[in-house]
This record gives sequence, C-alpha cells and structure tokens, in this order.
Amino acid sequence: MSLVTSLLDQAERTPEKAALIAGDGTALTYGELRSQVLAVRDGFLSAGLAPGDGVLFSVRPSPQALVLALGVVAARGVVVFADPGAGPEMFEARLRLAAPRWSAAESLLYAASRIGPVRSFARRKGLLLPNLSELPLQHVYTGRWLPGVPRGAHRLKDWLRASPDRGTEDASDPDAPAVVIFTSGTTSAPRAVVHTQASLAAGLELFRSRVPLGPGDVVHTDQLMLGLPTLIAGACWSMPRLFCPPEEFLEQMEERKATHTFCVPVHLAEILDAAEDGLPPGLRHVLLGAAPAPAGILRRAVAAAPEAEVLSVYAMTEIVPVAVASAREKLAHTGGGDLLGEPLPGISVRVADDGELLLGGPNLCKGYLGDPDHAELATGDLARMEGGRLVLLGRKKDMLIRGKFNLYPGLYEPAITALDGVREAAIVGVPEPETGDEEVVLAVVGTVPEGELRRRLGEVLDAEALPDRIVYLPELPFSGRGRKLDRALLRRLVA
Repeated sequence: MSLVTSLLDQAERTPEKAALIAGDGTALTYGELRSQVLAVRDGFLSAGLAPGDGVLFSVRPSPQALVLALGVVAARGVVVFADPGAGPEMFEARLRLAAPRWSAAESLLYAASRIGPVRSFARRKGLLLPNLSELPLQHVYTGRWLPGVPRGAHRLKDWLRASPDRGTEDASDPDAPAVVIFTSGTTSAPRAVVHTQASLAAGLELFRSRVPLGPGDVVHTDQLMLGLPTLIAGACWSMPRLFCPPEEFLEQMEERKATHTFCVPVHLAEILDAAEDGLPPGLRHVLLGAAPAPAGILRRAVAAAPEAEVLSVYAMTEIVPVAVASAREKLAHTGGGDLLGEPLPGISVRVADDGELLLGGPNLCKGYLGDPDHAELATGDLARMEGGRLVLLGRKKDMLIRGKFNLYPGLYEPAITALDGVREAAIVGVPEPETGDEEVVLAVVGTVPEGELRRRLGEVLDAEALPDRIVYLPELPFSGRGRKLDRALLRRLVA
C-alpha cells in the first residue's frame, strides 16, 4: 500500500475528525482532506499530467500546499522542491536537471517574479526571483488571480470545487520517484535527493515505531515528515505559519492542547525564552532535529516540560529517520562526541576505514537525480559505534589541520556547550598563510569569564584541541529553515 493510499484510507475511517489546523485557524476534517486530495488528483489527470511528470512546487506550508502535494503524488506525478528563492542561476541549474513539465506556485510568487515594482521590492529584501510566468510549463496557481499569473493557468480553487469522479484505487508504483528535494551543489552540479512513496512510507513507519501517535494526539509542527505520520495515525496536525514568532507558536500549542511538538534547536531556545512558566502541560514528546542540540537547550527543555520525553532525532534528507536519543541519555554521555542513540530497526550502519558513517535501510532515498540508484549512503559524518549506539564525531569537511593532529569540531563542541555558563559554542579554523596550519578559534555565546573557561577547557578537551583564541559573540550565525550553524560566515566573523 502506498503512502497516499494509507493516508486516504485513514481519512475514510474518520471523516468527521479534525485532520489539520493551520496557523490562521483554517481547519480541515479528514473527510475534507480526502475529498480535496482526490479532487486535485483528478484535476491534474484531466489536464494531462502523465506518470513521472515533475511538478515544480513553490507553495509555502499550508493546508492547500499539503493537498496540492498529495494530489500530485496521487496522480503519479513527482513533487519537485527547487526553492525559487535560491537565486536565478541556481534555480535555472536545478530546473535544467529536474526538467519539470508543470509549475505549481502561489499567485503572489508569479506576480513578484513578473511585475517590476514587486520584483524590485523583493530584490531589496535580498530575494532574487526567477520569472516563473515565462517558464514553458503547464501552470497551477493558488490564491486569487494576480497580474503575472500565466494565461491559461489552472486555478487550484476550481479543482477543489469539483467532486472526485474517480475511485481511490492505487495504481501507483511505490518504487517510482514521488518527491525531489534539492539540498546542495553548485550551479554547474546541483544535487537533488529522490524519494519514492516506499522510502517515505518506510521512514514514517520507523518514526511512529519510536514516537507513538494515535487519535486524540495533537502534533504542533510545520515539518512535513512529522505531519504525515500524524495524519496516517489519525491524529491532528497543528501547523503553525512559516516563521511564526515564538510567542505565537507557544500560544497555539496551549490553545490546541498539543501533545507533541518538533523544533529545530535554535527555534526551541526562542520558544523557551518566551515560556516563562514552562511549556504547556499535556506535552508528551518534545522533538528536536535538523541540527545538533546543545546541552544547554536540552537541559532547559527537560526543565520546561518535566512530564514530556525530550528526544533528539538524527536524520538526513536522504534517510529519515536514523536514530533517536533522549535528552537524558545525551546529557549523561561523557565519552566525547554527540550521542545519536541506537539505530532504528532496519537501519544498516557501517563505519568506513576513515571513520565516515555509511547508512542503508528501507527509508533510504532512491538516489540523486541523474545518478545511478544507490544502496548505501555516504553521509559525510564521522561516527563510531559505542555499546550499540551511534556517536557523532563531526563532519569530514569541517576537519581542521593542526600540525600532525586532525581536529574534528563535532567531537569536542558538545563537551564545551555542557559547561556551566556556556550557551553555545563552535570551533572553526582560520588559515595561517605562513605555516599552512589553521588557527583554532573557539566562538562562544555565554557568560563564563575567559580565564575560567580556559581552565575548564583543559579538563574536557585533549591538549591538541585547545583553542588558540576564544571569541565571545552575542549569537552564532545560523542559516536555512533548519537553522544550521553557518561555519563559513562564522569564520569570517572571527577572522
């Protein structure tokens, strides 16, 4: 059974129950969700979408975005997340690789990429948009019509008004591409992860095996890979608006009686700052992911939600999830590196001779777009197995060279952030032209005096890993939706 069919079957069993509540209060029952997904599927099929057609997807997270994406997959199309905000050159490179036949975007984006004053305003905000309306594709738009929407574009609202005229029989190939997600690369060699319905469904089942979900639960998150298992389990997905302030996020958790929430560590820290009386009662699980969770944030989360299980999820776009560790396990770990936890059932783990972590499993993506399929993922992470549990040592590309010593920041940063008075810490290297080595710089957000910090560093770090220089910053730089540490920018800040 495919992922979409599993969701539609659940919707058919509980049509009157709330499936999704958006940030603005817009709600969908399971019956409405099922009807709308099937209506969008029928709209695409009637308009000529063929199996395997790519649909360039440029719609912000919302109930309509979810319905649109599920409708594409139900019609045997492929959702292509190419991020038009990546800049025109990168966008065009991704477009050439993906070769979509369709574009699905908000009418505002079409207008912003076509109308001069709107385009100029977006450019002043640092957003260089491609001209979507001129792409030689079939177009579907959400929202009301605006100047710039291509002539002949299909309006999603019209499809949603129609009643589904086809059954729910599942004719899709679970091993065919369903989603394409661009993650990295350059304009000359963009990289995109290809997932199938089978790999996504396997990942969702693995997630549910570790984090129980069921009717009556309310999951507050904007993350699709937590929202989908919520819906398949018959629970309610509470979807905050994109980039909503922490006060609003917290208020909605309280109003909707959330039982689960997922945040990136930086966002959770902001929410905890706003939660003077702790996180709302009734929370059973607080999940963290997308970036390593500093010890300080883990301690604060445990204190703010003492009845909840605080979990850190290790995953990559290519394979979701891999391992889950509780905050208490991570805080108790003293062996160096970042404890990731025991690999989930079915995940195969291998550590290469150079220490790189290699992963496989039923939730592994099909491969990278344009490349042969692969059965094992070279993660770029350095790790070791310790008592059946994974310990992350850092990224291969972050390695610093100090004489004959190779310094991996990820091996030591967790121990530094666990020190009292340290909120965040990161190690970067600044090249030394004369020696060819790198000056090791420790960037710290915290209140501990430098003399005391140096004394305590000697207790938790190898002598070769002690920093040449310590720089105090008001905050570390983060980037992207996952709010990951931007080491390149950090190097420039401390140089």
